[in-house]
Amino acid sequence: MSMILDQRRDEILQAIEQQGFVSLQELVTRLGASESTVRRDLEFLDGIGQIRRTRGGAAYTGESITPFEERFQRASLEKQTIAKVVADLILPGETILLDGGTTTLEVARELVGKALQVVTNSLPIANLLAQQPNIELILIGGYLYPRTGVALGPLAEAALREVHVPRVIMGTGGITEKGLFNSNTLLVECERLMLEAAKEVWVVADSSKFGRSALAHLCELSKVTRMIVDAGLSDSWREIIRGVGIELTIAE
Repeated sequence: MSMILDQRRDEILQAIEQQGFVSLQELVTRLGASESTVRRDLEFLDGIGQIRRTRGGAAYTGESITPFEERFQRASLEKQTIAKVVADLILPGETILLDGGTTTLEVARELVGKALQVVTNSLPIANLLAQQPNIELILIGGYLYPRTGVALGPLAEAALREVHVPRVIMGTGGITEKGLFNSNTLLVECERLMLEAAKEVWVVADSSKFGRSALAHLCELSKVTRMIVDAGLSDSWREIIRGVGIELTIAE
């Protein structure tokens, strides 16, 4: 039964990603499922930040997707463990800049209830924190990249040039000895400004990101102050990170 559920939700995600917006009735017809079943699926996907429910359907706000079951399982364990550790390191009253991504979204979930000032260009993170009375939310605007729900481009870059924060917490598409990489050049342009805006750079990454590069180079490893990684990180990578002078925190 759960496999059928996951396959259905995966198909919903793919349809919404491909079209940007899909109506409820179109999904009902496409899936051959009841309207109430599709509504429940949309509520679940909205709750994990992958889509945004709209009048009569849903719009895409998540990252480029792998099969739903694989993505959800991978995101849940390592990333939730990392997020809990990061949240414990952040003290009430702090100001942080949160980059967009699945791991930073998990961090945002763990920050609920804390008294903080949060700056972000991520619509999924903003949606999550907007109703939190203890969190002062500052949303960076701009071109909303449809696959990630992250504001990018000249408007976002102009706003980031005016931001000064104690630390930025960001994910990454890949990490090699040459530094951090991401798959989107627009995203990298904004992230470079985030690096300039912060005194400390904290990178949250599950161990599968190490040894992988992506399209655009973001920065050298030496730009990073601290990395919070799951326990699957190899001994050789632990030595490399510490050798560069990065403070390494293993989330267990």
